[in-house]
Amino acid sequence: MSRVAEEMKRLMGKGIHSRDMIGDGDHVMVAVSGGKDSLSLLWLLRERIRWVPISYRVTAVHVDPGFGADAAEQMETFFSTYGFNYRIIRSDFGPLAHGPENRENPCFLCSRLRRKTLFGLAAEMGCNKIAFGHHKDDIIETFFLNIFYGASISTMKPVQDFFAGKLRIIRPLFMVDVDLIRRYARLMGWPDINLGCPTAGSSKREEIKTVLHRLYRSNKKIKGNIFHALQNVKADYLL
Repeated sequence: MSRVAEEMKRLMGKGIHSRDMIGDGDHVMVAVSGGKDSLSLLWLLRERIRWVPISYRVTAVHVDPGFGADAAEQMETFFSTYGFNYRIIRSDFGPLAHGPENRENPCFLCSRLRRKTLFGLAAEMGCNKIAFGHHKDDIIETFFLNIFYGASISTMKPVQDFFAGKLRIIRPLFMVDVDLIRRYARLMGWPDINLGCPTAGSSKREEIKTVLHRLYRSNKKIKGNIFHALQNVKADYLL
Protein backbone atom coordinates (compact mmCIF):
# COMPACT_ATOMS: atom_id res chain seq x y z
CA MET A 1 0.00 0.00 0.00
CA SER A 2 1.29 3.49 -0.87
CA ARG A 3 2.30 6.03 1.75
CA VAL A 4 -0.61 8.24 0.72
CA ALA A 5 -3.14 5.45 1.31
CA GLU A 6 -1.49 4.51 4.61
CA GLU A 7 -1.61 8.10 5.82
CA MET A 8 -5.27 8.42 4.84
CA LYS A 9 -6.08 5.24 6.79
CA ARG A 10 -4.04 6.37 9.78
CA LEU A 11 -5.55 9.84 10.07
CA MET A 12 -9.12 8.66 9.50
CA GLY A 13 -8.66 5.90 12.07
CA LYS A 14 -7.17 8.37 14.54
CA GLY A 15 -10.11 10.70 14.04
CA ILE A 16 -12.66 7.91 14.52
CA HIS A 17 -10.98 6.60 17.68
CA SER A 18 -10.40 10.04 19.19
CA ARG A 19 -14.14 10.79 19.21
CA ASP A 20 -15.53 7.24 19.44
CA MET A 21 -17.41 7.76 16.18
CA ILE A 22 -18.37 4.22 15.15
CA GLY A 23 -19.42 1.28 17.31
CA ASP A 24 -20.33 -2.35 16.83
CA GLY A 25 -23.64 -2.78 15.00
CA ASP A 26 -23.84 0.79 13.68
CA HIS A 27 -25.50 1.47 10.33
CA VAL A 28 -23.55 4.37 8.81
CA MET A 29 -25.03 6.42 6.01
CA VAL A 30 -22.26 8.07 4.00
CA ALA A 31 -23.38 11.29 2.30
CA VAL A 32 -21.65 11.17 -1.09
CA SER A 33 -21.75 14.35 -3.14
CA GLY A 34 -19.39 12.99 -5.76
CA GLY A 35 -16.42 15.02 -4.56
CA LYS A 36 -13.05 13.47 -3.82
CA ASP A 37 -13.54 13.82 -0.06
CA SER A 38 -16.83 11.92 0.15
CA LEU A 39 -15.68 9.23 -2.30
CA SER A 40 -12.53 8.73 -0.21
CA LEU A 41 -14.56 8.51 2.97
CA LEU A 42 -16.97 5.96 1.52
CA TRP A 43 -14.16 3.76 0.21
CA LEU A 44 -12.09 3.85 3.39
CA LEU A 45 -15.02 3.28 5.75
CA ARG A 46 -15.93 0.10 3.91
CA GLU A 47 -12.30 -1.06 3.75
CA ARG A 48 -11.94 -0.40 7.48
CA ILE A 49 -14.52 -3.10 8.29
CA ARG A 50 -11.96 -5.71 7.26
CA TRP A 51 -9.35 -4.77 9.87
CA VAL A 52 -11.27 -3.55 12.93
CA PRO A 53 -12.67 -5.88 15.64
CA ILE A 54 -16.22 -4.56 15.26
CA SER A 55 -18.89 -4.92 12.59
CA TYR A 56 -20.90 -2.10 11.06
CA ARG A 57 -22.80 -1.43 7.85
CA VAL A 58 -22.18 1.29 5.27
CA THR A 59 -24.78 2.67 2.86
CA ALA A 60 -23.93 5.39 0.35
CA VAL A 61 -26.51 8.10 -0.33
CA HIS A 62 -26.28 10.69 -3.10
CA VAL A 63 -28.75 13.58 -3.23
CA ASP A 64 -28.81 14.95 -6.78
CA PRO A 65 -29.37 18.73 -6.51
CA GLY A 66 -31.15 18.82 -9.87
CA PHE A 67 -28.99 21.11 -11.99
CA GLY A 68 -29.43 18.90 -15.03
CA ALA A 69 -25.93 17.38 -15.02
CA ASP A 70 -25.46 13.61 -15.19
CA ALA A 71 -24.03 13.37 -11.66
CA ALA A 72 -26.71 10.92 -10.47
CA GLU A 73 -25.99 8.57 -13.36
CA GLN A 74 -22.24 8.77 -12.72
CA MET A 75 -22.74 8.10 -9.02
CA GLU A 76 -24.97 5.12 -9.74
CA THR A 77 -22.31 3.69 -12.05
CA PHE A 78 -19.64 4.19 -9.39
CA PHE A 79 -21.70 2.58 -6.62
CA SER A 80 -22.79 -0.41 -8.68
CA THR A 81 -19.35 -0.97 -10.24
CA TYR A 82 -17.68 -1.21 -6.84
CA GLY A 83 -20.48 -3.09 -5.09
CA PHE A 84 -21.71 -0.49 -2.60
CA ASN A 85 -25.15 -0.52 -1.04
CA TYR A 86 -26.64 2.81 -2.10
CA ARG A 87 -29.62 5.10 -2.55
CA ILE A 88 -29.91 7.99 -4.98
CA ILE A 89 -32.38 10.80 -4.31
CA ARG A 90 -33.27 13.18 -7.12
CA SER A 91 -34.34 16.69 -6.10
CA ASP A 92 -34.76 20.27 -7.29
CA PHE A 93 -32.92 21.76 -4.31
CA GLY A 94 -30.20 23.38 -6.42
CA PRO A 95 -32.45 25.45 -8.71
CA LEU A 96 -34.68 26.29 -5.75
CA ALA A 97 -31.72 27.57 -3.71
CA HIS A 98 -30.54 29.66 -6.67
CA GLY A 99 -33.93 31.30 -7.15
CA PRO A 100 -34.23 35.09 -7.40
CA GLU A 101 -35.34 35.44 -3.77
CA ASN A 102 -32.21 33.70 -2.47
CA ARG A 103 -29.31 35.04 -4.51
CA GLU A 104 -27.19 36.11 -1.53
CA ASN A 105 -26.56 32.66 -0.02
CA PRO A 106 -27.73 29.78 -2.25
CA CYS A 107 -25.19 27.33 -0.80
CA PHE A 108 -26.69 27.56 2.69
CA LEU A 109 -30.23 26.76 1.56
CA CYS A 110 -29.17 23.95 -0.79
CA SER A 111 -27.09 22.35 1.96
CA ARG A 112 -29.91 22.71 4.49
CA LEU A 113 -32.47 21.07 2.18
CA ARG A 114 -30.15 18.19 1.35
CA ARG A 115 -29.35 17.61 5.02
CA LYS A 116 -33.04 17.57 5.94
CA THR A 117 -33.55 14.89 3.29
CA LEU A 118 -30.66 12.84 4.67
CA PHE A 119 -32.08 13.05 8.19
CA GLY A 120 -35.44 11.75 7.01
CA LEU A 121 -33.84 8.98 4.96
CA ALA A 122 -31.66 7.93 7.89
CA ALA A 123 -34.76 7.34 10.00
CA GLU A 124 -36.40 5.41 7.16
CA MET A 125 -33.34 3.20 6.60
CA GLY A 126 -32.50 2.64 10.27
CA CYS A 127 -29.17 4.49 10.09
CA ASN A 128 -27.96 5.78 13.45
CA LYS A 129 -24.94 7.60 12.00
CA ILE A 130 -24.48 9.94 9.04
CA ALA A 131 -20.88 10.38 7.89
CA PHE A 132 -19.85 13.52 6.01
CA GLY A 133 -16.56 13.93 4.16
CA HIS A 134 -15.62 17.29 5.68
CA HIS A 135 -11.88 17.57 6.25
CA LYS A 136 -9.48 19.80 8.17
CA ASP A 137 -9.59 22.59 5.58
CA ASP A 138 -13.41 22.61 5.61
CA ILE A 139 -13.43 23.02 9.39
CA ILE A 140 -10.97 25.92 9.29
CA GLU A 141 -12.80 27.65 6.43
CA THR A 142 -16.16 27.28 8.18
CA PHE A 143 -14.70 28.88 11.29
CA PHE A 144 -13.78 32.02 9.33
CA LEU A 145 -17.02 31.99 7.34
CA ASN A 146 -18.98 32.01 10.58
CA ILE A 147 -16.92 34.90 11.95
CA PHE A 148 -17.10 37.06 8.82
CA TYR A 149 -20.65 36.32 7.68
CA GLY A 150 -22.41 34.74 10.67
CA ALA A 151 -21.05 36.89 13.52
CA SER A 152 -20.29 33.78 15.58
CA ILE A 153 -17.21 31.90 16.75
CA SER A 154 -18.07 28.35 15.72
CA THR A 155 -17.36 25.63 13.19
CA MET A 156 -18.36 22.07 12.24
CA LYS A 157 -17.88 19.53 15.01
CA PRO A 158 -16.33 16.10 14.42
CA VAL A 159 -19.29 14.54 16.25
CA GLN A 160 -22.74 16.04 16.76
CA ASP A 161 -25.86 14.41 18.19
CA PHE A 162 -29.43 15.10 17.05
CA PHE A 163 -32.88 14.04 18.21
CA ALA A 164 -31.80 13.24 21.78
CA GLY A 165 -28.91 11.11 20.54
CA LYS A 166 -30.93 8.94 18.16
CA LEU A 167 -28.89 10.23 15.23
CA ARG A 168 -25.24 11.21 15.22
CA ILE A 169 -23.36 13.12 12.54
CA ILE A 170 -19.71 12.12 12.24
CA ARG A 171 -16.82 13.58 10.26
CA PRO A 172 -14.10 10.92 10.20
CA LEU A 173 -11.78 12.97 7.94
CA PHE A 174 -11.63 16.00 10.23
CA MET A 175 -7.89 15.49 10.82
CA VAL A 176 -7.05 15.09 7.11
CA ASP A 177 -5.68 17.87 4.87
CA VAL A 178 -7.46 18.37 1.56
CA ASP A 179 -4.16 18.03 -0.33
CA LEU A 180 -3.75 14.48 0.99
CA ILE A 181 -7.30 13.62 -0.10
CA ARG A 182 -6.59 14.92 -3.60
CA ARG A 183 -3.44 12.81 -3.85
CA TYR A 184 -5.34 9.75 -2.65
CA ALA A 185 -8.14 10.30 -5.17
CA ARG A 186 -5.61 10.63 -8.00
CA LEU A 187 -3.98 7.42 -6.84
CA MET A 188 -7.34 5.65 -6.94
CA GLY A 189 -8.15 7.05 -10.40
CA TRP A 190 -11.66 8.20 -9.54
CA PRO A 191 -13.68 10.30 -12.01
CA ASP A 192 -14.42 14.01 -11.64
CA ILE A 193 -18.16 14.24 -11.00
CA ASN A 194 -19.65 17.66 -11.77
CA LEU A 195 -22.96 18.52 -10.11
CA GLY A 196 -23.53 21.39 -12.51
CA CYS A 197 -23.77 24.05 -9.80
CA PRO A 198 -23.65 27.53 -11.41
CA THR A 199 -21.96 29.13 -8.38
CA ALA A 200 -19.30 26.44 -7.84
CA GLY A 201 -15.94 28.15 -7.50
CA SER A 202 -17.39 31.61 -6.84
CA SER A 203 -18.82 31.29 -3.33
CA LYS A 204 -17.86 33.04 -0.11
CA ARG A 205 -16.06 29.83 0.89
CA GLU A 206 -13.84 30.16 -2.19
CA GLU A 207 -12.96 33.70 -1.16
CA ILE A 208 -11.95 32.44 2.29
CA LYS A 209 -9.85 29.68 0.70
CA THR A 210 -7.95 32.23 -1.37
CA VAL A 211 -7.07 34.32 1.68
CA LEU A 212 -6.06 31.30 3.74
CA HIS A 213 -3.89 29.81 0.99
CA ARG A 214 -2.00 33.09 0.77
CA LEU A 215 -1.34 32.89 4.50
CA TYR A 216 -0.36 29.21 4.34
CA ARG A 217 2.22 29.97 1.67
CA SER A 218 3.74 32.66 3.87
CA ASN A 219 4.12 30.38 6.90
CA LYS A 220 3.74 26.59 6.92
CA LYS A 221 2.72 26.57 10.58
CA ILE A 222 -0.40 28.71 10.16
CA LYS A 223 -2.86 25.96 9.17
CA GLY A 224 -1.79 23.71 12.03
CA ASN A 225 -1.91 26.59 14.49
CA ILE A 226 -5.47 27.48 13.48
CA PHE A 227 -6.60 23.86 13.73
CA HIS A 228 -5.04 23.43 17.18
CA ALA A 229 -6.46 26.79 18.33
CA LEU A 230 -9.95 25.43 17.64
CA GLN A 231 -9.21 22.79 20.28
CA ASN A 232 -7.60 25.27 22.69
CA VAL A 233 -10.32 27.88 23.19
CA LYS A 234 -9.79 30.20 26.16
CA ALA A 235 -13.35 31.32 26.85
CA ASP A 236 -12.21 33.58 29.70
CA TYR A 237 -10.48 35.78 27.12
CA LEU A 238 -13.54 36.26 24.93
CA LEU A 239 -16.03 39.07 25.48
